[in-house]
Parts: sequence; structure tokens; C-alpha cells
Amino acid sequence: MTGRARQPRGEATALARLAGDEISGAVDGIAAVHRAISSRVFGAVRLGVGPAVAPVEVLHNAITDGVYEIVAGSTVAVGAMTERIVDRPDVTAPSRTVFGSVALGVIQGLIGDSLEDRRPTLAGPMTFRHDGAPVPPELLGATVPQPSSHLIVFLHGLVETEHAWRFGGQPSYAERLGEDLECCTLQVRYNSGLHISDNAHELSALMARLVEHWPVPVEQVSLIGHSMGGLVARSACFAATQQRLPWVRKVRKIVCLGSPHLGAPLEQLAHYASAALVAVPETRPFGRLLRRRSGGIRDLRHGSLVDEDWQGMDADALRRRAIREVALLEGAEHYFVTATVTRSPRHPIGRIIGDGLVLTPSGSGRNSARRIGFDETNSLHVPGAHHFALLNHDAVYAALRRWLLCD
Repeated sequence: MTGRARQPRGEATALARLAGDEISGAVDGIAAVHRAISSRVFGAVRLGVGPAVAPVEVLHNAITDGVYEIVAGSTVAVGAMTERIVDRPDVTAPSRTVFGSVALGVIQGLIGDSLEDRRPTLAGPMTFRHDGAPVPPELLGATVPQPSSHLIVFLHGLVETEHAWRFGGQPSYAERLGEDLECCTLQVRYNSGLHISDNAHELSALMARLVEHWPVPVEQVSLIGHSMGGLVARSACFAATQQRLPWVRKVRKIVCLGSPHLGAPLEQLAHYASAALVAVPETRPFGRLLRRRSGGIRDLRHGSLVDEDWQGMDADALRRRAIREVALLEGAEHYFVTATVTRSPRHPIGRIIGDGLVLTPSGSGRNSARRIGFDETNSLHVPGAHHFALLNHDAVYAALRRWLLCD
């Protein structure tokens, strides 16, 4: 059997196993909460009636532990049965279907770094995609009818795939730009649970191969990233500059759509909430669950772009050293787009919530403590829009079309 034939079965089987493991782990977490609560209850009762409560506590623990073991065992059995059902040669690889790839994108975003060791089939390398299928950079030129010297590369955000760019069911930016401009638009899919700097190194390597093997000489590269994708683009350019790779000299424009350059408040909240939850026995399982969030998510706490921000560091430490500031790519024009759920960015709710996930100061790379260096004139603010609306919005497209016109 060929590797291509085994891939669909491998992905489907790995998904079934992961589902069984996660459900079983959830049962164990519930059991731990139950035991912590019951221990406090029996401890309080013991203060009143003394040692007489001990036999009741032992019986209670034996019964409940048995029940949870049966439930956990059942989930393992269901997972094994599901594996046999999906382990068929005619099963399409989930990563090549819209629904399957979206599910994988969410899983990767949440725990993608741990999948590298536990379920490498589901982790997946960064790839260019054409009609949902991975295409090596050396062969990508053959997928376009008329190769152009201007390449526009799209990078999705956390828990997303390239399908996210069709948000709302409308034609994507890539499709529209491909028709309106003399350019070639390319889609990247990556494991958003990996550290941003890890994905940046992968992107840099892919771009080097792409530029080297493109059918016509590449004169201009434009990078467009939504949310985390904008950070990956900036980090890849920085890494390529440090390594003096030729492809980065082709980058003329970088566009960040709702990217948290200064960090995302939701990850900052999760960081402190997990510390508070693990301090109490009854909530410790929930704190441990929060601490399972991926390295990619953790990087969004402050917008970390380089390896040194996380290597050798305690990810759960409440206080961490300052992150390294990464300068904007010299010789390239940088653009950013922000949004607020309110019509006015100055509205109190708009200031507090931003686009629902990213605040306007973070998206513009400027607050009282940090300044990334974006030019305010190269920006767009979309009022009355949420974070994911920036994936496919007429106002954003109009700006992209204007910004990406060849010089």
C-alpha cells in the first residue's frame, strides 16, 4: 500500500484515537473535581461526628471511583470501535475536506504543539494548498495558468485554515485579487498551535523554495496575514533577514489584519486564571486544562515573535522577562487593519472589547509602553465589525486592492 493511500486512514484513525483520549481525560478531570469536593464535605462532617464518617467515605470513594473507571473505559472502547469503522481504504483524508480541515485547524490551534509527539499525523507540516490538497513549493507554479512575478501569500490565523478566507460565503480576497491584479495568490495552511517562531522558520523555508523554483523570476512578494498570520509573516521576515536568505529581499508589502502585535487580552486572562484555578483543589483540573493551551496561543500573550521569548522559560510563570522587540522589515511597506464591534473606536465598549479578540492599540502596534513603528497613514479601521469579519470584508478588500497595486 502506498503512502498516499495510507494517509486518509492514518488521519481518520488518529482523530478517532484523539477523541477517545480527550473524552477519557475529561472524565478523569470530572472525577478529580468530584473527589476534591467530596473530601471537603467529608472533612466538614468529620469535625461534627468524628471517625464514624470514615467507613461511609471509603464506601463513597469506592463506588464513585468504580463508576468513573467504567465511564472512562467505555470511551476508550468507543474510540477503538470508531477506529475500526474509519480504518477503510475509501475514506478521504479529513485534511482534504472543508469540514475535516476546519476541525483539524481547531484541534491544532488548541493543542497543536503536543500533537507533534502524541499524534504527529494530525500535527502536519506547513504547506501551500491548492483545492485543499498540499502542493510542494517546487510544483506550485504548475497549478496556476499564468505565473506572475508578483506573489501574494495568505496566512490564516489561530484555529483557522485557508478556508477561513471564504468567511460569509463570499469569494475570498485571493480569488478577487487574482482577477483584479496581475498577480498570483497562494494559500498557506499551518499548525497554529506551534510557537509563532517555529511556524515562521517553516514559512521562511517554504518561501525560499517557492521563489527559487517559481516558473518566472519573482520581482515582488506580498504577505497578508489574519490575526496570528500577521505575526507569523513578521517573524518569518525577521528570521530570513537574520539568515540573509534571498527571498526576503523580494518582500515589498506586509498586511496585518487584526493582528495582536502587543498581545491579546483573552490569552492574558487565561494565563492568570489558570494560576488561580490550580491553587484550589476543586478547580485544579480546570486550571490544568487551561494550562494545556498550545504554545501558539501562549505567544499571543505579548505577541512573541522569536525563539528566545519562550525557549528555556517556564510557560506558567506569572512573571516573565520582557519579550524581544522585532523591527519592521526594512525596505517593505507595512499596513494594518483594526476593527471594533462598536461604530466608534472611542466608544467605551469599543475600547474595552476591540474587535472581540484584539484591541485597537494592539492591532495598530502602539500603546503607552510599546511602539512597533507602523505608519498610521497605511491603515484602515473597520467600525461595527468583529475579528473574523476581517477575513472577508468589502472595505478591507478595497484597501488591499489599493495597497497591493504594483509600484
